[in-house]
Amino acid sequence: MLFNRFYQPDFNLDKLVVAPNLQLSTPDEIRLPLLWLAVLYGRLRASLGATRGVHTPIEVVKYLMAGADAVMTTSALLKNGIEYLTTLRDGLRTWMEVHGYVSVTQMKGSMSQRNVADPTAFERANYIKTLESYKGDYS
Repeated sequence: MLFNRFYQPDFNLDKLVVAPNLQLSTPDEIRLPLLWLAVLYGRLRASLGATRGVHTPIEVVKYLMAGADAVMTTSALLKNGIEYLTTLRDGLRTWMEVHGYVSVTQMKGSMSQRNVADPTAFERANYIKTLESYKGDYS
């Protein structure tokens, strides 16, 4: 796993001690690991595990399509309970059925840099195009 969340202590300034401060992940944290999974898929002789920002079946789908062999979550289970695994599994299954996928194997790596129509979308040179795509509120 390339992007596991490292323990990040905080300082309690009243007691002057290092204090634990667990911050749960958010779905926004998927972007950097998603990029690197998609770039590394098919280039390494290793299993790729995705762990960060998985809160809904959509993040599971994205990680699998990038090339992950395994998708893990802790924050979603801490927030929703262990039974939430059923929601993630059933949501993945529903998404696959709606989009015509018969297996995870068929999905895996389908959106990786090696398999997309425009592999330059993953490269730094695509930076200007990405900036131009921003639709901000300038009012």
